[in-house]
Amino acid sequence: MSPALWPCVRADGAEACVLSVSVVPNAKKTEAVGLHDGALRVRLAAPPVDGKANDTLVAWVAGELGLPRRAVRLKRGPASRSKQLEVDVPLNAVQAWLGRCLPGA
Repeated sequence: MSPALWPCVRADGAEACVLSVSVVPNAKKTEAVGLHDGALRVRLAAPPVDGKANDTLVAWVAGELGLPRRAVRLKRGPASRSKQLEVDVPLNAVQAWLGRCLPGA
């Protein structure tokens, strides 16, 4: 897939990538809902209090990609709606997942 198709993810070495995420806390359920300003828009079923939204995001991305939680780390944006995650998986695996969870994007 073309990098332009998924502007929210970039390679960070051969076996890792960085995923840009725009979060919307306090949703009814956690789900990816599209792209927003070059980031993956994710609704989180957690409040933005005491790191609960960050924990929910990291656990959700790890679960979606079939990774252990330690393979996904918050790189930037602990107190912001715009976040960057380091993911220990090759870029093509994240692009394939994005294609499955956002088929119309």
